[in-house]
Amino acid sequence: GTYALISLGCPKNLVDSEVMLGCLQRDGCEIVAEAGRADVLVVNTCAFVGDARRESIDTILEMAQHKTHGRAQRLVVTGCLAQRHAAELHRAIPEIDALLGPGQVPLVSAVVRGRAASGPASAPPTWLYDRTWPRQLATPPYLAYSKIAEGCDYRCAFCIIPQLRGRYRSRSLRDVVGEARALAERGVRELVLVAQDTTRFGRDRATGESLAGLLRRLGQVDGLRWIRVMYAYPTTIGDDTLAAIAEEPRVVKYIDLPLQHGSPSVLRRMRRPSGRGHGLALLERIRRRIPGVALRSSFI
Repeated sequence: GTYALISLGCPKNLVDSEVMLGCLQRDGCEIVAEAGRADVLVVNTCAFVGDARRESIDTILEMAQHKTHGRAQRLVVTGCLAQRHAAELHRAIPEIDALLGPGQVPLVSAVVRGRAASGPASAPPTWLYDRTWPRQLATPPYLAYSKIAEGCDYRCAFCIIPQLRGRYRSRSLRDVVGEARALAERGVRELVLVAQDTTRFGRDRATGESLAGLLRRLGQVDGLRWIRVMYAYPTTIGDDTLAAIAEEPRVVKYIDLPLQHGSPSVLRRMRRPSGRGHGLALLERIRRRIPGVALRSSFI
C-alpha cells in the first residue's frame, strides 16, 4: 500500500515525523505526498496550546473523510495529542484505527500496517532518538534540525511537555556530531539545534558534555556553514555557551530565549525559575558578550 504522513507542531515534532518516515521507507512502504493517494494516513499531532490542539483535531477529521469517502483504509494518529487524549480521541473519532505516543516512534511500521497493538503508554515516554534510526528529511535540502535532547524536568504551570515527552534526556555529543557529519555529506549547510531546553544539553549525563562543547565540535564539521541554536533557557545559558556562540565562526550570532513574562509575580505563578532582574541582566550580558547579536523571545 501507499502511506502519507501529515506533520503538525514544532520542529522537534518534525524530527519525529522524519524518523517515522525513515522507518516506513526502511520497511518497504511507499510514501506519497498527497493524502488522496494514500491507503494509510498518519497524522503526527501537537497538543501544546489550544490552537495547536484544534488544528490537530481538524486535520484528523479531514483525514477521516478520506477514509470514509476516499481511498484510505487506515488512519493512525501519533504524537502529543495521542499521548494526552487517547481515550477521548478513540471515542470522538471512531475512524481512528490506532494511536501512538511520542515514545512509541519505533513501533510505527508495525502499527500502521496493523501488525501490532496501539495505544500510548500511560507513563511518560523514555525513548530517545539517535543517529542509528533511519530518517527521511522533510526540510529543504540545505537545512536540517538536530534534536539534541528530549523531554523536560521543569514544572512550569502553563506547560504539559514533561507529561507528554518525559524527563530531560540528552543524546551523546558523539552521536550528535556523527549525525551532523552525515547530514553535511548529504548537502545540509544549516544545522538547527532543537530541544525543550538546548542549553541544558549534557547536564543530565555523567560525561561532562555541554552545549558549549557540542558547538565547538560542530564548528569543525566540514560542509556546515551555519549552526543555529533554538530554545535556549534563561537559567541554563552559561558563559561557556555564550563564548562558543561568540567565538565559533559558523555558529550564528542568534539567540532564541523564551522569557515568557516580565513580571516577577507572574513568573512565580508560572513556576518559572527566574525573575525579571535575572532576565534583564542576562540580556545585557548576552549583548556585551556577542556584539550585534540577534535576540528572539516568546511571551505569554
